[in-house]
Amino acid sequence: MKKPFFLLIPFFLLMALVLASIWNVLTQSLGYIPAFGLREPTFGYYARVLKDPGFLSSVLVSLKISVWSAVISTVLGVLLSMALIQCGKQRGGHVFAVRIPVLVPHAVAAVFMIQIFSQTGLLARLAFVLGLLEEPTAFPQLLFTPSYGGTILAYIWKEAPFVAYFVLAFMGGIRSSLGEAAENLGASPVKSFFQITLPLSVPVISRAFLIIFIFAFGGYELPLLLGSTLPRALSVETYLAYTRPDLLDRPLAMAMNGVMLLLSIVMTVLYSAVMDRVSRKIGRIQ
Repeated sequence: MKKPFFLLIPFFLLMALVLASIWNVLTQSLGYIPAFGLREPTFGYYARVLKDPGFLSSVLVSLKISVWSAVISTVLGVLLSMALIQCGKQRGGHVFAVRIPVLVPHAVAAVFMIQIFSQTGLLARLAFVLGLLEEPTAFPQLLFTPSYGGTILAYIWKEAPFVAYFVLAFMGGIRSSLGEAAENLGASPVKSFFQITLPLSVPVISRAFLIIFIFAFGGYELPLLLGSTLPRALSVETYLAYTRPDLLDRPLAMAMNGVMLLLSIVMTVLYSAVMDRVSRKIGRIQ
């Protein structure tokens, strides 16, 4: 009887570490850092952060990255999962190939993007050799721009396979039972997928979307390596504030972290509430 409790010890230790980190962020964001001589809690740092136009621009940039990355990755991942299911490739080498981008670190993915999509990368030089461009620098600038196209592209490359792998088993189970039953009754494979398999998979797909959205919202490596200097993503802005030489500015960085944490929680709660309503409506329709 005691074995399950022992198995949960690593989980409880990890959660304790996470909660301790959150408590540290919240207390320091209020300006309580005795080691720096700051002993008077105040919301003044939050007020300074929220009044800063640069900070608000960073929030919008991070929201843009997370929304586009999550939406496109989810759509492509579901379509990839559909293709694997329709072709009967739910196991073996095909699924392993889908997992490869998921296993690649984000810093390595950034290097791939630079090597392939920069104006001196493989695609630009190939287009030049084929006579499609007068010079490689005429290749569209996707990286290091305020649009953060390179960052979004890198997230899509990594996260679309994650969505496919995340929902593949669930969608495959529905396809092998209810989907095949619908096809035996005369429905086409495409109609069976979009009217039965896909609606019933919405709860799982929504979880994959939320994971990508929150991860991209707080992601650091790709916006730093592939984004522009201004405006900066929220995670990059927070890190730069944290590493300023003046340690008395540390509460500002922690206030930024506090706002990021609060926004993540609010967006998670709102999204979960909306998807619960959608799932209930789909259940009633079914």
